Formats: sequence, C-alpha cells, structure tokens
Amino acid sequence: MAIASTQGLTAVATATVATASGRVAGGVDARSGVYAFKGVPFAAPPVGERRWRPPQPPPPWAGVRPADRFGPRPMQLPAFGDMNFRCGEMSEDCLTLNVWTPDPSPAARLPVLVYFYGGGFIAGDGSEPRYDGGRLAGRGLVVVTINYRLNVFGFLAHPELSAESPHGRSGNQGFLDQRAALGWVRDNIAAFGGDPGRVTIAGESAGSISANAHMVSPLSAGLFAAVIGASGGLRSLPPLAPEAAEQVGLAFGQRIDAPSLAALRAAPADRLLAATRGLAAHDFRGVVDGHFFPAEPLAAATGWPAARVPLMIGWNSAEMDYRVLLGNREPTPRHYAAAVRALYGEQAGEALRLYPGVTTAQVRQSATDLASDRFIVYSAWKWADDQRAAGAPLFRYLYAHPRPPMAPDMAGAVPGLAGGVIDAAQANAAIALPPPAEGAVHSADIEYALGNLDTNHVYAWTAADEQVSALMQGYYANFIMTGDPNGPGLPVWPRADGRPEMQYMVWDVAPRVEVDRQRERYQFLDRFYRS
Repeated sequence: MAIASTQGLTAVATATVATASGRVAGGVDARSGVYAFKGVPFAAPPVGERRWRPPQPPPPWAGVRPADRFGPRPMQLPAFGDMNFRCGEMSEDCLTLNVWTPDPSPAARLPVLVYFYGGGFIAGDGSEPRYDGGRLAGRGLVVVTINYRLNVFGFLAHPELSAESPHGRSGNQGFLDQRAALGWVRDNIAAFGGDPGRVTIAGESAGSISANAHMVSPLSAGLFAAVIGASGGLRSLPPLAPEAAEQVGLAFGQRIDAPSLAALRAAPADRLLAATRGLAAHDFRGVVDGHFFPAEPLAAATGWPAARVPLMIGWNSAEMDYRVLLGNREPTPRHYAAAVRALYGEQAGEALRLYPGVTTAQVRQSATDLASDRFIVYSAWKWADDQRAAGAPLFRYLYAHPRPPMAPDMAGAVPGLAGGVIDAAQANAAIALPPPAEGAVHSADIEYALGNLDTNHVYAWTAADEQVSALMQGYYANFIMTGDPNGPGLPVWPRADGRPEMQYMVWDVAPRVEVDRQRERYQFLDRFYRS
C-alpha cells in the first residue's frame, strides 16, 4: 500500500498490523531504520459529551488506516522554550499513540517501553523529537509514546461531573488516559512485536510523576513490570482533596460565565484554553478520587502490588537555579541567609547547617541544591526511599553531565526556563526567567537517555556527549529488558536497596558509584513538608 512520504517514513508502507479496532499501516523510519506507526487511536475522541469523561474505547474502522502521521497534540498554551512538536495541529481529539518496533510480528515478543512526556501537566506531546523511540527500539525494544489530556481538559473536577460518575468523584482524566493507553498496550502490543508481560513505564518531570502515580494506583497494577522515574515524584504535585478540586472547577466555570457542566461542555475548546491563562500553573492536577487514587495514596505508596516492581530513578545535578531562591539579589551569604529565614523561620538554622552558605561559591551551590530539592529532587528521593522501605529492587542515579555550549548558528537565541531556548524576539519576556544553572539542568537528560541528541540543533554536541548518551541508552535498554540496568560493557551499578547506605550511579563522562551523603538533607525536607 503506497502512502505519502511524511514525518520521516519511507514512501512505501512496509508493515500492516491488526489492532482490536482495525488494521494500521506503518513504514520504516528513515532515521533509525525501525518500523514506526504514528497517530494510532487508543481511545475515542474526548469531545462533546465525552469531554471530561473517562476515556472510551476507540471506534473501529474499516480497511487499513495509514499510521504515518503523528496525531494532534493536546490542547495547551505555549509554556516551555525547549518544546517543539512534529504534529501538525492541536486538538481535543488527541488520544493517540506512536509505536517504534524493529520487528512487527507476534513472534518477536520484545520488551516494551511506554514513555509519558513531561510538561507540568499543562504542556507536552508524544511527537516531540526528544522522545522519538527509534534509537532505543533499534536496541531490540518496542517503544511507545502516548498523548494524554492536559490542564483543564485533563484534570477538571466539578460537582456535576462527580454526580455523573459511578465513583462519585471526578478529575484525573489525564491519568485515566494514560491508564487506557496501558490497557491498549496490554491488548495490542503483541501484534507490533511486543511482550505485554514485559512493559516498563517511564517519564521525565510530569511524566515521572505520572509513573509514580501508576505505581500507587490499584487501577494500574499488573499493567507494567518495571518503572523508570526521571526528575520527579508524586509529592512534587500531590493530588488535591476532592472537595478542594471541585471548588477549583466551580471557580473556573464562574471565570468563563459557565455556571453548569452543560455550559462548560458547550464552550469551544479554545475558549476554555484561553481562560486558563493567568491561573496558577497547577490548579488542575491529580485528585484523590477514591478510584484512580485511593485515599491517601502517598501513605499507601508501599502497599499496592505495583509498587513491588523494579524501579530505576534519579534526578539531575542542577534541576533549578539558585536565582529561584535569591531572585535578582547577589549570591552573598547575607542575602542567602535572609532567603532561607524567610522560607523556614525557626527551622532556618537547621536548613543553613544542611545547605551552608559561608562564601559566595558555597551560596551558589547550596542555593542551587536547595532550589532543586524543593522543586523536584525531594519528591524523587522520597519515592526511592518508599521503594527501599518496601524491599523492592531499586537503582538510583544522578545525572551530572552538563550540556555543551550552544551551536554557533543559535547565537540569536536566549535560554529558556528548562534549558531550552526561545527566539531572541522574545528576550524581554525571558529576562524574568532564571538562566540555566551550572550543571545538568531540568530536562537536559532526555535526549541523552533516548538517543536523540541529533534531534536537538540548539547545542554543539561533542564526542563526550555521545559517550554519555551511549552509557545512558545502555542502562535504559538493559533495565527495560531485564529489570536490571547492568550488562556487558557498562560500569557495574549496585542496587540501592540492599545496603545500610544508599548507593547510586553518577551518569557522566567518567561514570562512578557514590554513596548518598545527603539523606539528612532530604529528611529535613520530609519533616518540613509533613509539619
């Protein structure tokens, strides 16, 4: 069957696969040489009366559906300078997934990676080049990226929505989309050469938070065999109490003069999206609905069967910049101590002992560490500590390799919040954002881990970057295949759950194992957040 050459596929479809809803035709990906199937529906379009309802099975189709284009990205406002998309449009009708496989035949029985994108639950898409699955698939894996609903479309709770739900609560549509995609993988991935019994879920930032959410959700138990968490845990954005979430939903309806659920469902999607501008970034997030999230899901983190699967987890060395704490003030000991006192009051003395700032250099490092820990590191550490307490397999890492300088032809760009860039014409808007910190910034690891440095033309990649990427791809592939990152040609990575002191692997040009000396720091934050 001939198809138009588009989005990196060859001009002739070379594989047709039968899913539960109908047949799809994919082609060989020109960059990686594996088969790619793009824009495959895993749920019905969540539009009209299905807006804010749990995902429903996709309607069947007749004939062969071309799978040569990424589906539309979820509804979202521009949010992060390091995001770009290969899909052609944005739409509520976004519940599709993409599959890369070296062997689309049921006999292959290859291990599977399902990757959730990041973006704070307000932005992101499975078509982003940094998430491309071709290179990892070339190592003998099936790789799947999915789309899920975001922001008000993915996490609205409302009393009327709760009333129409058989569970009596609402919210979590985005998490339920992910759960539906995992169910699709269970039922269909064998036809693409995957083994439904060897599925690893993974993600970075909000994608990592999502992976943590599925570990504690009873709805997802049995749908995956291992988890990779990169820079984030559920405690970064803990789910709201249902009453509080419903009040957020009611207030949103009032904001757009839509006092009823019927009025909200009748509103155009672009109007709903525009109305989220100016709201707090995480007004819409997970809800303790007693269905996807049981009561007090974090307290139950070690209790659900899913939590017993192997976990590979870590974070980057400079997740956030010291200016997040100090603003425009110089990084002096006096300014730093004042900032810490403002945050911790009577506990400031202990905070300054754990994050000391006696010299300017020490202030820069400690303020970067504290900002990073508060932003996302603590939540990932706590997730790892829960895993360790459960006695389940645990491999912890620290990604420490900074990106290289920008490529010469990117001189007209300025850094964005996550270490990406925005056009120089937007420089005035960027002044308020912290520039990249010294070290490995938030989200910098993605292209390395998934083998996609060549898709990011912002930076002047070197042989050292390729070396670090090969190391990380090797650990990822081994873990997805066996639940253990160790394998031939890689430095030995000890488990973090079997010794009195937690050990972790440092991902860098010179990889090495270190012992965790920062536990007291994280325990301080643990007490603070629980108080």
